[in-house]
Amino acid sequence: MAIASCLVDTNILLRMTRRSDPQHQIVDAALAQLAGQGTVFHYAHQNIAELWNAMTRPRDRNGFGLTVADAEREVRAIEAGMIFLPDNEAVYRQWRRIVVLHSVLGVQVHDAHLAAVMYVHRVSHILTLNVTDFERFSGLTAVHPNSV
Repeated sequence: MAIASCLVDTNILLRMTRRSDPQHQIVDAALAQLAGQGTVFHYAHQNIAELWNAMTRPRDRNGFGLTVADAEREVRAIEAGMIFLPDNEAVYRQWRRIVVLHSVLGVQVHDAHLAAVMYVHRVSHILTLNVTDFERFSGLTAVHPNSV
């Protein structure tokens, strides 16, 4: 599967940074294969905010319990290897259109935001463990690491 560029979902970033995660190996292999094909990887502000939340949240609250310094080191590695897709007014307007058009409710607003970022920045693929979360967005392709 040849993919010119793709947004990397937070669930992929989390497993990419945690070697002990049971899905780390499949995520790592998919990223390596895509990189070998020349795929350009992207991230959005939302991905880093969600990642920071999970990394610095205490372990007893389903987080990694990392320090700010540890989280900063992980985020810098992502920033060094991927291209940032910034939020702007166009992303906001696209997100507003999407949430109304698709009757988006609750936690699904986050997926709609990533879809808006992808539409505005013309990135048609997202590497994610939650493929079904993106099926409603025409013109976008969600790719599971197992299918790479």
